[in-house]
Formats: sequence, structure tokens, C-alpha cells
Amino acid sequence: MRTSDVDVTRLPRDELREVQDERVRNVVRHAYENVAFYREQFDDIGVEPGDIEGVEDLSKLPFTTKEDFRDEYPTGMFAVDMDEVVRIHASSGTTGKPKIVGYTRDDLDVWREVMARGFRGVGLTSDDSLQNAYSYGLFTGGFGFHDGATAMGMAVVPTGGGNTQRQVEMLADLGVTAICLTPSYALYLAEVAEDMGYDPADLELSTVLFGAEPCTEPMRNEIEERFDATAVENYGLSEIIGPGVAVECLEQDGMHIWEDHFYPEVINPETGELVGEGEEGELVLTTLTKQALPVLRYRTGDLTTLNYDTCECGRTSVRMDSVTGRADDLIIVRGVNFYPSEVESVVLEFDEVAPHYRIDLRREGTLDKLDLTVELTEDFDGSRDDLESRIRKRLSNVLSFSPDDVTLVEPGEIERTKVGKVQRVYDHR
Repeated sequence: MRTSDVDVTRLPRDELREVQDERVRNVVRHAYENVAFYREQFDDIGVEPGDIEGVEDLSKLPFTTKEDFRDEYPTGMFAVDMDEVVRIHASSGTTGKPKIVGYTRDDLDVWREVMARGFRGVGLTSDDSLQNAYSYGLFTGGFGFHDGATAMGMAVVPTGGGNTQRQVEMLADLGVTAICLTPSYALYLAEVAEDMGYDPADLELSTVLFGAEPCTEPMRNEIEERFDATAVENYGLSEIIGPGVAVECLEQDGMHIWEDHFYPEVINPETGELVGEGEEGELVLTTLTKQALPVLRYRTGDLTTLNYDTCECGRTSVRMDSVTGRADDLIIVRGVNFYPSEVESVVLEFDEVAPHYRIDLRREGTLDKLDLTVELTEDFDGSRDDLESRIRKRLSNVLSFSPDDVTLVEPGEIERTKVGKVQRVYDHR
């Protein structure tokens, strides 16, 4: 059963639940019958596929984790033979073996469908062109955006990551109307454009699609101001499908999760228990239509909240807030717990500060030390001592914590990330 775009985005919640329940039953049976890992999990807890009648019963099942993917490396999580797999991608393997993901032809059709749905939701049409500044290769971002835009009938400029001057030239010379990239690279792209003599606001860009790393509202606002364009957030992860799990509409009030394909839950990351509606916790996702790689109750590690109210755009699909951090990215310094995004949100409240910063963690003796480096704006002409004092005070008021050292540096001094995700935290402990 394949729902139409109109049906899936505007279905009454009770009708959507019927679609989800049917697909949960199908994917649970598919996983049990074709993936030894899931069959052993079910048997260990005494659950049979018939015990899972709908989404309300998913809590009977254990979680799937990134460690499970690595333990089953390379293809132990696949539910189809390799002759049915037509595409292989992989997540980063920075902390061990990468997570290998596979797609059947139907899986690729679903991927194109959800990506195209997101493009239409932000007002893009076949008359638009998309410059794809995500890396092509094992990373899912490049091909996900490319195939979705092609399915829409858009002209795609596959620049990939890096080679920033060429990126600017393509945007200017071809009159590209949309671009997809990480938020940190969007800001770097604007800086390079200005250095080349272009005003980013004069480009034909109307839409900036960003994702793959956290982005605070001040960062989004600066992207929109620099390019005179609408910036919308996308969310996805390789283990589920890649980009296309959720995307903002033009209301910019949370990312619509395409619930006919991905069922979301939010749990307390410490206890694993479901949290109440609107409460922050770790996002858990179940694929409802994947064939090659069905995934049940996957712990994403991403912290967010869900909003089930009907959006002003008229869509009824649940909306997730921007990811505030990762459950495993929690920083603990001298007994105070916080996430890097919380530091960023506070620091970027100051107009004198550019959206570029870094956190360095060190250990001196038995004590942890946190140093914060912040980049000033081009037109800053005030007192550094006064600004540093105000930043410290604001961090102390909001987070009950003050860095050991705050360093204010000139524009451009913090290293830019030209390809891949930006690194904000450097742990030297």
C-alpha cells in the first residue's frame, strides 16, 4: 500500500494510525522471518510477530542500537539476498566499523518519494534547480538529495562537497535557485562569495536546504540574511534511509516526519521509557516500508521533542524539533551537565558574535577544564573585556556554568569545515 502525498500529509490522525498499524505488522513479520538478529531477539523475550498488532505494541520489543549494526557487520541486518540489493551506503566508521545499509529498487523509490515530498513542501517545483553540495559516495546525503530532485524534474548541479570557489561560480553563472549543504558550509560559502566579489544576497537562490549537523536559530537567521533566501532544515540518518526522514515546511515550525514510512517514539535516554508528548528525549525510529533493511525501534541518539498539533500549513504529520544534542554527546564538567548546542544557543544571542566557535576540553590534575573560543563579527568595535564578561554571565545564568577561559578571536580565525560535518568540540582529555 503506497499512500499519496496529499493523503499522507493531511490524513486525520486516526486514519494515519490505521496505515501505520498495518505496516508495523508487515515490517515486524518481515524482520522476524528474514533477519536472524531480530528472530533471536524475539525468541529471547518470548514475543512472536503476531503479538505486535500495531504501533501500540512496539514497546514490547527491545531497541536496536548502532552497536547491533556493528556486531552484525557487514550485512547481518539485511532481510533480502544480495542479488536484490541495488545500492549500498555506509555511515561513518569513526568509532569502529561503519554501519552498512542496503536498498532494493522499491527502497530507492521510497527514498525518492520522501525527498520529493520534502522539496514540494518548501515550495520547490520542476522549474527549480538544485546545487548539491553534499558529498557523493558512501555518505547518503549526496545521492539522497540528487535522486529526490531528479524525481521532481529539477535540474541538478552535482558539485559535491568542497571546491568552494567553483561552488560560487556555479551558483552565479547558472542562476541556481536552491542548494543543499551543511549549515556551517553555507556560512563559509557566503564568506568565500564575498571574498570573490559577489554579494550572496544577489544570487538567484531562493531556498537553502540544510542538515547533517545541528543549527541554532541565530545560525539559520544569518544564513537567510546572507543569501536573502529561506533556509529549511532536513533530518535523516543512514540506518533509517538517509536524508528524507523529516523536513521543515515553509512555516519553519518543526520538521514533518513522514510517518507512513518512519514511526517515531521519544524515550528517556537513561531509562528507555517513553516520555510524555512534548517532552524532550531520545528519538527512536521504526522503518515501516523498508525491504532490504527493516529496522525496529532504532535508538538514534538524537535528542528532540515531538509536536502532534496540526501545522499551520495544514499537514497533520507529527513535527520534530531541531535536534538539541546527542545522548552520547553530553558534556560533564565539574558536575555540570550540558550539550554543545546549549552553549551555542547562549553565545549566539550576542550580536557581536559570529556563528563560529569551538569548545576545548582538557584535564588538569583531577579537574576538567573547558575553554571556549568565539569569533567576533566583522564590524565589532566594542570592548572585548566587556563582551567576554557578558558572555560568561549569560552562560552562568542559563547553564549554571562558566568556562575556565573565553577567548575572542578575529573573523576567520576559527578553522572552517569545507567538507563533511563541522567539529565544534575538541576533547583533549
